[in-house]
Amino acid sequence: MAQINETKASDEPGKRHAGVRQVWRESPLAVKSLLFGTMINRLGGFVQVFMVLYLTHRGFSDTQAGAALGVYGAGAVLGTLVGGWMSDRLGPRLTIVSTLLGSAVLLPCVLYLDNYWAILAVITVSGAASLAYQPASTSMISLLTPPERHVMIFSMSRLAINLGTTAAPLLGAALVKVSWDFLFWGEALAVVVFSAVTASTLPRREPATAGPKADSEDGPNASYLAVLSDRRYLMFLLAMFVSSVIYIQHISALPLAVKHLGMDVEVYAAMIALNGLLVIACELLVAKVVQHWQLRTAVIIGVLLTGVGMAMYALPWGLAALVIATLVWSLGEIIGYPSLFFAYPAQAGPPGLRGRYLGASNALYGLGSAVGPFIGVMIWNRYQQGLWVLCGVVGLVAAAAAWAGVRPRAETDGDKRDGGGPATGTEGQNREIGDTGTAGTEIRTGT
Repeated sequence: MAQINETKASDEPGKRHAGVRQVWRESPLAVKSLLFGTMINRLGGFVQVFMVLYLTHRGFSDTQAGAALGVYGAGAVLGTLVGGWMSDRLGPRLTIVSTLLGSAVLLPCVLYLDNYWAILAVITVSGAASLAYQPASTSMISLLTPPERHVMIFSMSRLAINLGTTAAPLLGAALVKVSWDFLFWGEALAVVVFSAVTASTLPRREPATAGPKADSEDGPNASYLAVLSDRRYLMFLLAMFVSSVIYIQHISALPLAVKHLGMDVEVYAAMIALNGLLVIACELLVAKVVQHWQLRTAVIIGVLLTGVGMAMYALPWGLAALVIATLVWSLGEIIGYPSLFFAYPAQAGPPGLRGRYLGASNALYGLGSAVGPFIGVMIWNRYQQGLWVLCGVVGLVAAAAAWAGVRPRAETDGDKRDGGGPATGTEGQNREIGDTGTAGTEIRTGT
């Protein structure tokens, strides 16, 4: 065995939580390639954005086009679960490369199919393959990065996602003007580039970590039942699901609220742009502060502010209420979401189940994002402003679930002193959750 890289936190307290430049500079090449590849992949993510327009352009009905978008989302939820299993079973590198290549092969097939059901089948599998890499990518980043830098590195990951997602519709619109074919082949090319980058930079074997071996009873032969047996993590998943249902209302119910106030669509667009600008401009700066907190604190505050911000849309202050509410829930997203969506799920599970823990959290976020619009619009049509008040109440429920579900540092420290395991009965979860102490991650591969 030959050591190819080592990232170790300093023993000096002032250096345990580094700034943006230092974290980027000291991150392994594999981490940088995953962040860069994620941005390229999202930059080329045209198909989902233009799915409805493409299918109606080909003569399919609005209902058929909407159903296709729905099955794409359903496939994505399934894909994260399969990807989590593959990451534990096959390793992150092989999972990322194989699922990305599968997606690249499937995407252009839609161009040459005329049967609607065949198109649906390809779109479903393509949606699954396109997001199956996420648990493996997050797992690999968490393994190659010391725990005390997880908040910062995953804030960088969110920045890469947001930059790519913001620019993708503009680039896609330019390609559509030339040819619809370019849309699918362009996304396939972006996926191939991501796959090639990861194949050439990621270690062939999973980095060595403390905790149970991968071939233990909690390793590849385990199933998602092992995740479901972790009652504490189930509470966290509840917080994940509820917060995603609340968060998605800025896309589903907010435009209805703006219209109800007699304002133009430009006002709604300005609120979405305000959120995007705040996240892109401020998240890394805020992460410099939040990385000193326990993950439990960051998650609870983020979830609470999201619910409170949505509730503030009910205030009778017109445009001022829209701006203030958007600022509040955007702050919640900036503070809590790197920990909620990435850092804590990556640290919560033992090494042999890390992919499944991440797959479960990604799936619950996807499920909440899928059902949230239906729930929100249904409640809005009946109670209108009451929806926002309900978002605030449900936000309290999500915060309570996060408090119960996110393991605090004091408890894991107690487990270590007593020599016992955490709630899941595995030694692997004795890794610090939101630790501020020193930690090292060795990256090893075969010669």
